[in-house]
Amino acid sequence: MTEKSILALPPSIRRIAIIGTGRVGSALAGGWVKAKHSVTLGTRDAHSDKVRALLGQLGAALATTIARAAAAAEVVVLATPWTAAQEAIAAAGDLSGKVLIDCTNPIGPTGLAVGHTTSGAEQVASWAPGALVVKAFNTIGAEVMANAQYAAGRPALLLCGDDAGARQTTAQLAADLGFEPVDCGPLRLARGLEPMAVVWITLARAGLGREFAWALLRR
Repeated sequence: MTEKSILALPPSIRRIAIIGTGRVGSALAGGWVKAKHSVTLGTRDAHSDKVRALLGQLGAALATTIARAAAAAEVVVLATPWTAAQEAIAAAGDLSGKVLIDCTNPIGPTGLAVGHTTSGAEQVASWAPGALVVKAFNTIGAEVMANAQYAAGRPALLLCGDDAGARQTTAQLAADLGFEPVDCGPLRLARGLEPMAVVWITLARAGLGREFAWALLRR
């Protein structure tokens, strides 16, 4: 698929730029390629051995600069470490009107580096004025993103954002990966979702491992 061809796709197919080629970015890219979305990796070096190997695994994705990937996309996914998030947003350029899914967690050596009265997602929104920021894919590990199949049912994927349409788009992308999307409301709810990542990481390290997920029970 050429870069020009991704600009004329059926409405059911999303043009997704993923900034970050670590475990989270790779897992999400793999799932959305399988779901037939158009995926472009935004990276500082599209010709590195790591990126070439990932493209070989994905089979149907592109890699280019962060700016070019973001410009051609309708959905931009921030999947970098928190320490690289601001630089990545700056490299992406103008994201006005685009859905910006923030997968990062502002976790430092002693826990959350941002929290209580604000959140990493709200900080991301301030770095990307005009973008439709949605917090999602931050409360579970990459292993669950890569394989959301559980015998007990679909794992929950909690998300929040100030734009209802952006939340709906993100919810559908989560469902495409096998999750049950749970719309938590406005972006300020990221102040609750980001601490959930700390709980997940703590439990994973305490013996649960990285294959467990959250679920929503109703009655």
